[in-house]
Amino acid sequence: MPTPTAEQSAAIDTFRRGDHLVLQAGAGTGKTTTLSMIAASTDRRGRYIAFNKAIATEASRKFPNNVLCKTMHALAYAAVGHRFKNRMDAPRVPGWKIGAALGISINMRVRIGERNVTNKALSYTVLRTVTRFCQSADPTIQRYHVPRLRGIETEHLHAQLVDLVLPYANRAWTDLQNPDEGVVRFDHDHYLKQWALTQPRITADFLLLDEAQDTNPVVEKVFNDQGDHTQLVMVGDSAQAIYGWRGARDVMSGFEGTERALSQSFRFGPALAEEANRWLGIVDAPIRLAGTAAIDTRLERVEQPDAILCRSNVGAMLEVMRLLDGGRRVALVGGGESLKALARAARDLKAGKRSTHPELILFDSWGELQEYAEYDPSGRDLLPLVDLVDEHGVDVILGAVDRLAAEQDAEIVVSTAHKAKGREWASVRIGEDFTEPADQEDTDENGDPLPGDIDDAEARLAYVAVTRARHQLDLGGLSWINQHPDGNPGGERPHPGSPSPWDLLGPSPS
Repeated sequence: MPTPTAEQSAAIDTFRRGDHLVLQAGAGTGKTTTLSMIAASTDRRGRYIAFNKAIATEASRKFPNNVLCKTMHALAYAAVGHRFKNRMDAPRVPGWKIGAALGISINMRVRIGERNVTNKALSYTVLRTVTRFCQSADPTIQRYHVPRLRGIETEHLHAQLVDLVLPYANRAWTDLQNPDEGVVRFDHDHYLKQWALTQPRITADFLLLDEAQDTNPVVEKVFNDQGDHTQLVMVGDSAQAIYGWRGARDVMSGFEGTERALSQSFRFGPALAEEANRWLGIVDAPIRLAGTAAIDTRLERVEQPDAILCRSNVGAMLEVMRLLDGGRRVALVGGGESLKALARAARDLKAGKRSTHPELILFDSWGELQEYAEYDPSGRDLLPLVDLVDEHGVDVILGAVDRLAAEQDAEIVVSTAHKAKGREWASVRIGEDFTEPADQEDTDENGDPLPGDIDDAEARLAYVAVTRARHQLDLGGLSWINQHPDGNPGGERPHPGSPSPWDLLGPSPS
């Protein structure tokens, strides 16, 4: 063990007093090392609750022997999930077949607003509703568990969908209670929810919950319920809570415990810490970072970075295609299957066939999707996909994915910021799809439009992206922050047309 810093010592002392502890750990501040120090400071028996199996396996090599490293799913499987072993790993069945077994007619078509909800769309929505229920802390399926579908997002249209979905969703959940047979494909979230509903008691003297900012409500409730008999420690970074769209939420802000922080980053130097703090200030995060003086990290143009981080899958695909055209060996973090699925869905629509892709399931044709993406505010995030397909064609996109290199063989790595979380590279460039928020309709005294507000979720994603670099960061698509008043507190927004600080920089020698 290294010698603890003052912040680490404060966390260890709080733990040794027996307090429940919430530890805000900024990017690169050594949270796993700190948790290991906490565990090593006592002879009591503890459990480390990891975000996934890979993290648990890695942690088991770092923690002392008095700590058992598991995922919450592993605990649930030992208690409940093993009874459903016969239903696990069943062959994949199309959602519409599961829907048919639940009573959704193959010929069903229900008109809601301007969209036709087919049996396939309804079956998908039923299964997604059950998933959202399983991620929640609720004891029964509720109306708000029914997801909103593209094209019928408004309240009165969604209410019609909810009335249609709920009876089938409850039927699906009943089916999942049978350990021997059933029509719904049984998976890990199902037994985790069943275990949570038993109000389990975890035997340990203390519990360590990692990546707490990305915890599902079902895990949060199980964890918090242990506080009457064991000491609780949760660690994470509220500013890195970027998975709300898939059911996770930051449970740290509402946790009743003594607050401590890790603000000394060992990943990068002071210049990048200052950039990170700009985004931390925008989201009003509870910590600010200090860089390591011995690390030389520069913010500058980088022509050949080790990694390019994009906001979206489509933005990542555009970068990949540009780099491939330039003869580079490119890897895409996470692979290209999600992009292939979107491209194939686009091909189906262009051929006049409905797609089963969740994002496009309610559209009858490519023209309908084009119109929705262009003119409906709810569909604006699909416009880059539409433009990509219209400009390059489906076959070019699929061909580009097939040309991807393995990461260990690549000259450059492309990733979304979401998939880059937990990773780091020596040099990073931010992709061009991190676009500036649209100006407001109101104007200032000069008649210039007032800058739009920066969405908190977008600012947290930007914070994750910029803190992946160790030595060089090219702000690229985020360089607009230099001209936005939220990125320059107390300063004035430059007049349109005036150069940004980045325009005055020459290219990096890299």
